[in-house]
Amino acid sequence: MNRRSRLLTTVAVGASAALLLTACGGGGDKPKTNDKIAGADTGSKSPSPSATPTQDQGRPKIELPSDLHYNFEWRKTGNKDKDDVLADGVLFIKATDQAIANQNPLDPAYRFYSSEELAAATQKYVQRFVDHKARTTGTYRFYSESVTLLGDGSAALAYCEDQGKAYNKYVKTGKVDKTPVTKNSYIFYNTSLKRNSDGVWVTQDMLSERGSSKCQP
Repeated sequence: MNRRSRLLTTVAVGASAALLLTACGGGGDKPKTNDKIAGADTGSKSPSPSATPTQDQGRPKIELPSDLHYNFEWRKTGNKDKDDVLADGVLFIKATDQAIANQNPLDPAYRFYSSEELAAATQKYVQRFVDHKARTTGTYRFYSESVTLLGDGSAALAYCEDQGKAYNKYVKTGKVDKTPVTKNSYIFYNTSLKRNSDGVWVTQDMLSERGSSKCQP
């Protein structure tokens, strides 16, 4: 595993390499229910303020391109703190993608949902997309989530990501770079979050394992 921000594992080494290692196709979805995590909807915008406590006044607005979608299979646990961890985890993911879409390495939204150290790593990751004049498009699927509250006031959130229908899109030309499926299209993440003084569960650290056996279809 390597320490890095979400999707840093997708950035290939070398200027001529693809930014995003993706696949086409994916596993079957879980049955839909009305008990989804707030903020984990599929679509281009973050949820309305009334949808979740993680969209209180003062939190940054998250707006994404209409061609970028999410399929979060995460479900509510019934425990408020755990559900807030899941919801704020979603918002950090989306906020990072907003920075890429806006071609802004200093976008305030992802910085709001991450610690200073992780924000610095995320800035470098976003800058690589800016340097290549590229952003992400398509659909990301997130599944097999697990959240644990720890005694020191922090939380551990682990999950899988399927990049099978997510691709690079070059800003100037609009060209979409589609790539074939491999086992590396599936990534396991182990993240650490801690609630700050404003009640926000801030992502502090991320470990990732591309091609993990835990996430294969």
